[in-house]
Amino acid sequence: MQAIEFDRVTRQYGLLRALDDVSFFVGRGEMFGMIGPDGAGKTTAIRIACGLLRPSSGTVKVLGLDPIKDHARITGAVGYLSQRFSLYGDLTIDENIAFFAELHGVRDYGAARDRLLEMTQLTRFRGRRADRLSGGMKQKLALSCTLVHEPDVLILDEPTTGVDPVARREFWKLLSEFLSRGLTILMATPYLDEAERCARIVLLHEGRVLAMDRPAVLQRTLSGRLFEVITATSRPPLDVLGRIPGVLDAQAFGDRAHVRLEAGDDGRAVAALSAALAQAGIAAVRIRPTVASLEDVFIDMLNRG
Repeated sequence: MQAIEFDRVTRQYGLLRALDDVSFFVGRGEMFGMIGPDGAGKTTAIRIACGLLRPSSGTVKVLGLDPIKDHARITGAVGYLSQRFSLYGDLTIDENIAFFAELHGVRDYGAARDRLLEMTQLTRFRGRRADRLSGGMKQKLALSCTLVHEPDVLILDEPTTGVDPVARREFWKLLSEFLSRGLTILMATPYLDEAERCARIVLLHEGRVLAMDRPAVLQRTLSGRLFEVITATSRPPLDVLGRIPGVLDAQAFGDRAHVRLEAGDDGRAVAALSAALAQAGIAAVRIRPTVASLEDVFIDMLNRG
C-alpha cells in the first residue's frame, strides 16, 4: 500500500480545471515533490490529499483511506503545514506546541515537545511569543506543532516561501532528519533547486502532469549539450546566442545563459560560441559545459508544449 495515491484526479472550478487527470503515488518513507509555478495545481492537490477539497472526478487514497469519508481516521496520521504562518502570535513557543498536541488528543506530549525543540534549536526560546520570532523560527515552530502528534505522513505546502536562504537550509536539514526516521513527506514547492532533494517529483503546469520521475532521470532527458555562458554584458545576449547555428535553445539564468547545442565536440562548441559572440562585439568571460538543472528540463518541456 502506498502512502498517497492520486488516480486520474480532476478538480473543476466552473470552467477552470485546477487539476486535469492527475495521477501519481507517494511511497512510504519517501520524500516526493510536486513542482510547478503558481497556478500549476499544487495547493489544490494538497488540499484534496488533506480531505479539505473533494475531487470532481478520480480517486484519492491516503494510507489506503479516503481523505473525505475517512477524515477522522486519517487526521491523527497526517501532519499538514501550510505556506502561511498560522499559529497563535500571542502564545509562546511552548504554549503553541501544547495547544496543537491537545488538539490532536495527545496528553503526554512533554517528551515529544522537548525533543522537537532540541532538534529545531528552539529550546532556549521556548518562552518567547510566536509573533516575536523570525520567519525561519516561525517555520520551525510550525513544523514542531505539525509533528508533535507523531504523524506517519507530513504534507507541506511551499514551506520555505519567503524564508531566507540560511533558514531554508536549516529547514531542509530537519526534513532530512525526519525522513531518516521513516516519515513520508509530500511537499509542494516552486523552487526547482529544492526539488532535486526529493526522491521523485512530478512536474505540474496548468493542472496537468508534464513528467514524473527521479530528478536525475529527468535531467538526463534534455537532448543535446548544455553550456553555461557568461559575458561582459549586463544581461545575457540571448538574441545573439539564439541565432548561432546549432543552438537549440538559450535561456537566461540571472547574469548568465544556459545554451543548448546539438550533440557534438565540446571544444568545437565552445570555440563556435566564442567566435559568434566576438563577431557581435561581445566579450565572453566564461563558456563551459554544465549539467542540466530541473529548470532547464521544465522550460524545455513548456517550449515543446
